[in-house]
Amino acid sequence: MSQDKETRNRLLESARAEFILKGYMKASLRNICKNAGVTTGALYFFFEDKEDLFLAVTKEAVEGIRQVMQLHYQDENDMFQSGQFDVPAVAERDEDFETARQIIHQMYEQRDIMLLVLTKSQGSSLENIADWFIENTEKHFKMAALAMQSMYPDKKIDERFIHWLAHEQIDAFIYMITYIEEEEAAIRFMAQAIPYMKTGWFGLFVEK
Repeated sequence: MSQDKETRNRLLESARAEFILKGYMKASLRNICKNAGVTTGALYFFFEDKEDLFLAVTKEAVEGIRQVMQLHYQDENDMFQSGQFDVPAVAERDEDFETARQIIHQMYEQRDIMLLVLTKSQGSSLENIADWFIENTEKHFKMAALAMQSMYPDKKIDERFIHWLAHEQIDAFIYMITYIEEEEAAIRFMAQAIPYMKTGWFGLFVEK
């Protein structure tokens, strides 16, 4: 390992510990450098500022979840637009749970970082990360609602209700990572939450 790479890694490890302990606002760059055994000049050689360092610490965890989420939504959007949307088949799909399992695994691999981003990132560009997930989920739900309404034209879902549903889904993951410590317990939790949410969604359109 080159000296530069080793120094950068020491800074990242030190920053990770400092951010997790104190949060973004209260974290000290001086402490980070001291604990990494480097000068502040070395820090600014690798990172532009505190924000850049924070993003370097959190990027892998956040981007991994974003990618899984976007791929899943794109897969469903392609299905909606293809005209091959079938309510019973979609209702029975395992992809929703498999996607949730992937997200859960990514979240629990770096649970301390996810808790940092969700609860201690005030002052950084990630302080409203939950809103990003909600907004993208809401966009997806709107497209799903349009696909459903093409088959059930008398069923129109209020946009405010769709916004609330997006909150409900993201809040389930936030609750999970905040209060459930073990990945297997989180999977069991989501194995109950997903059928509950899917049943409610299809119940808005399909009358028994």
